[in-house]
Amino acid sequence: MCGIIGYIGKQQATPILIEGLRRLEYRGYDSAGVAVLQNRELATRKKKGKIDEGLAKLVQANPIYGQVGMGHTRWATHGPPTDENSHPHLDQSGKLAVVHNGVIENFDSLKERFLEEGHTFKSATDTEVLAHLIGHHYDELMKSGKGNWTGEGTHPLAQAVMNALREVIGTYGIGVICTDHPGVMVGARRGSPLIVGVGEGEHFLASDASAIVSHTRTVIYLKDYDVVTLFPDKFKMDSLGSEVASFQLSKIEFDADAAERGKFAHYMLKEIFEQPKTVQNAIRGRLDAEDGTAKFGGLNMTTAELRAIDQIVITACGTSWHAALVGEYLIEEFAHIPVEVEYASEFRYRNAPIEKNTLVLVITQSGETADTLAGLRESKRRGHRVLSICNVVGSTIAREADGGIYLHAGPEIGVASTKAFVSQVSVLTMFALMMGRIRMLSNRRGSQIIKALEAIPDQIQKILDQSEEIKRIALKYAHAEDFFFLGRQYNFPVALEGALKLKEISYIHAEGYPAAEMKHGPIAMIDEKTPTVILAPTDALYEKTFSNLEEIKARKGPIIALATEGNDRIKEKVEDVIYLPATWEPLHPLLAVIPLQLLSYYIAVARGCDVDKPRNLAKSVTVE
Repeated sequence: MCGIIGYIGKQQATPILIEGLRRLEYRGYDSAGVAVLQNRELATRKKKGKIDEGLAKLVQANPIYGQVGMGHTRWATHGPPTDENSHPHLDQSGKLAVVHNGVIENFDSLKERFLEEGHTFKSATDTEVLAHLIGHHYDELMKSGKGNWTGEGTHPLAQAVMNALREVIGTYGIGVICTDHPGVMVGARRGSPLIVGVGEGEHFLASDASAIVSHTRTVIYLKDYDVVTLFPDKFKMDSLGSEVASFQLSKIEFDADAAERGKFAHYMLKEIFEQPKTVQNAIRGRLDAEDGTAKFGGLNMTTAELRAIDQIVITACGTSWHAALVGEYLIEEFAHIPVEVEYASEFRYRNAPIEKNTLVLVITQSGETADTLAGLRESKRRGHRVLSICNVVGSTIAREADGGIYLHAGPEIGVASTKAFVSQVSVLTMFALMMGRIRMLSNRRGSQIIKALEAIPDQIQKILDQSEEIKRIALKYAHAEDFFFLGRQYNFPVALEGALKLKEISYIHAEGYPAAEMKHGPIAMIDEKTPTVILAPTDALYEKTFSNLEEIKARKGPIIALATEGNDRIKEKVEDVIYLPATWEPLHPLLAVIPLQLLSYYIAVARGCDVDKPRNLAKSVTVE
């Protein structure tokens, strides 16, 4: 989950590294550091805390100059956030530096070995042990006379990295530089994302495209076991695996402006307000009004193969798991295919009986989520077809799935996911429509779904236009320490998502439940200090939801209702109402989630929380 940025070329490295780290800070913000080759020596600056509060000030007060360097922003795994535990870390000799994203599982035994050999360690991290291991293998190469490089074959620094990684158990995305080779940088990955940015007379190494998009849009997404050696004017690929190293040049889909906050105070708010465009991008070119269906170009499955599916298993984490729950309702409603939704972190370790004609869907924003990737690989190992719903072209999950659907949501920088959720639900709606049309759904019903879906962007904008009123309501309840979110059927997953958003960014305890489950225990917690957000659209179960509302009101619980426009009756029963445009019932989650995101955002801001960098969280969970 940490962020890595590296530069080798003709420019001064430090400003590029600091800029890249700012763009990567959503991946970790416990501490940050840089290492630059300055006059053939390693100059390092490391500081606990957020970049602008720590590292940037340190570098400004004590500059470093050089054209080769690496930076790192940390989400702590081994060792607490301290200056000493910040990356980069050096080997025993002090001439080799390493930045690392991932977990070295056997670092204890390696560290014990080096302690017996007289090594000293300055941190509690597994990464420093890795640096010592690479340094050890580099020294061995030097002693054996294999340290000279003639320009052919594997560079000795890359060879030392490869020799070291063969001893490693765990995951890594790493960058390595050495004072003996001021014109070389080595990168390697297994399980943690790493990309190469290709420029003219310069190259970049990064864990995310957003860090380098202002410098180049030509990239190589490294595969597991890839090892890349970067020079200013060229690069060389090696592989720790059995296959010959290969690579493919790709283009970053978004530009630098898309990764900026613009006029918004936070990335999260910007991304909330981007959601009309997000839905438009998700559905563009995929709806066929004449046939009343949806079409996707990357599924790599024939109509006959899709029709033969008897069951669908969806696996995901966090917000993507909530989108998957909406997908379960949609697919079972439209296509009459039984669906199971699994937490990826549980699914990967279960020996669940899955029938032969089962399709596995994996949903992820980043395409690098460790648990979801493991679920994908386990499903393929068992012989099941796996499709991905993913936002990042070139990501590991997108590459390893048998086929998939891209969200085209653009970069999502805010740690609390917003626009990815509506993109995922939009894609799942279209997938359910397609599956329904090849099985039993009528053309007329398909056309109705398309018409309703095409209206969603304007309806979302109508809700966003109420942001000041939603802000007023949020400020009214910003003091609360407990919240409930209730919804039925399609709106139950939205209730879960609303509770998650509030917990993530405001640190208020919040729970989501099916509305009818409130009386089976949780209602004991209701009092005049505990607000409830109840999703009460005018649908087939409205009267039952209204009865649940009455039960809460009878116990003096304050209520914020999300209701369909024109419902004046509900005003008499609740403290506050947020009105949503009328839509077809299965599409209500695409509208209902918007005010819940805004409520969470405005409450968090009122409480003084950093909504883009909530405590203990990072954007892309690439470690278990």
